[in-house]
Amino acid sequence: MSQAKSARPAPVRILDCPVDPMTMPEALDWCLETGRTSQRARILLTANASHLVALQDDAGLRQAAAAADCVVADGMSLVWASRLLGCPVPERVAGIDLLQALLRDAPTHGLRVFLLGAKPEVLERFVAQCRADYPGLDLAGWRDGYFAPSEHEAVVRQIAESGADLLFVAMPSPFKDIWCERHRGQLGVKFIMGVGGAFDVLAGLVPRAPRWMQAAGLEWAWRMLLEPRRLWRRYLVGNSRFIGLVLRDRFRRQQVAVQR
Repeated sequence: MSQAKSARPAPVRILDCPVDPMTMPEALDWCLETGRTSQRARILLTANASHLVALQDDAGLRQAAAAADCVVADGMSLVWASRLLGCPVPERVAGIDLLQALLRDAPTHGLRVFLLGAKPEVLERFVAQCRADYPGLDLAGWRDGYFAPSEHEAVVRQIAESGADLLFVAMPSPFKDIWCERHRGQLGVKFIMGVGGAFDVLAGLVPRAPRWMQAAGLEWAWRMLLEPRRLWRRYLVGNSRFIGLVLRDRFRRQQVAVQR
């Protein structure tokens, strides 16, 4: 067992979701080691405030989060919440940054990649971008995310037959999280990670928030500005509920501490 793996700290709980208190380098090392050595498909889930709010009412998402092999804080809101609750995680591990690092390092470790998700034209552009940015990257295959339930078996078979080690799934939550957990045993890969809309961003079709907004935890506001009709409810209502849930959890923990 490697030193990095043996020293991995125990998860903390934020709104009943296990979150691994890892830095970006630690998460990257875990992903690469998984891709090299795992005997089964392991799932890394990138959790944000929307995830934690949604899993309060979605049993399937809650089960997927509990079953994930690693859950990282993809959002400053989780970092702040962890500090308020007395179980701090060291930093944000943004899924899109982790994806870029894995695409960069995969060739060095001999890892093959499968890309699943996004619209056909977006995926085509992202594949071309990957070939330009990561010339040594071994793409085992790719498929867009627009397929019917009747095609799920064929999609799983395509991925399994590709010989890929790493699978990146660019589809919305909670579908991608539940789908990955449901099919992990048949996908034939060693590592699975949901990346949401990252393909659109990295293909250059959707601009990412400026660095100062990312650092300030305002990337959600940037996304809402880009797509207000689709995202206003998720972020304004969802973020308000997240704050309320965290404050309630803090009060509950204080009460338990007093009783002890």
